[in-house]
Amino acid sequence: MDADPAALPKTTAQATALIQDVIPDAAAFGPGAVRRTPYESDPRRWPVLDADCVWQQQALPKDVLATLTRSYEIPASGAKGPLRLSAVVTVHRTPEQADWENAEVLEEMMRCSTQRLRSEEVITSLNDVPNSFGDSGNAYADDTLTELGAYTGADVGGRHPYIWAQARIGQFTLAVSAKGSTGWSRADLFDRLRNPQVGMRARLRATIERNTAESDGSTEGER
Repeated sequence: MDADPAALPKTTAQATALIQDVIPDAAAFGPGAVRRTPYESDPRRWPVLDADCVWQQQALPKDVLATLTRSYEIPASGAKGPLRLSAVVTVHRTPEQADWENAEVLEEMMRCSTQRLRSEEVITSLNDVPNSFGDSGNAYADDTLTELGAYTGADVGGRHPYIWAQARIGQFTLAVSAKGSTGWSRADLFDRLRNPQVGMRARLRATIERNTAESDGSTEGER
């Protein structure tokens, strides 16, 4: 993404404001989607996979200006169990640091093909599919990563489809995820994630373009 450096966030406050513009609400995930509780993550922390392949919340590293996760759900109805969904926007200080985040997802999959999300939630049989710009139809991001696996939860049983899809655009990473249950196919999960992911990319570009125009206007006013 070509952008005026002056239009890109350089502080936590700027990054937080951008995230609020970009991250979707529940309606983006289609009919029936609602907020889960808690809806938003603690902005001072982010998840880290420990040596035992268990996800833990830790303080933000210095290379991250801001990050936010929102959680949603399509409640159980009829023959279908609940579908748990999420969106994550992270703003790094540099594109290189954002690239490392994508690389770490691959490393985590190879190190831990089984990962414990919470005490009652496990994902197994993980497999990651990375694509650089120009590969396999990727014409919209510097890098993309799709992680597929099986999800088991204490209240939904298992094994059910699991998807994590992440795109890196410059210093930004945009991710969506879905944890299935009875009655949900992998194709159903992809369908629910497609529009939110496209929408995040579009809003990111629109926000940067708006900031660029405002930066140009400020510069012209100073001449």
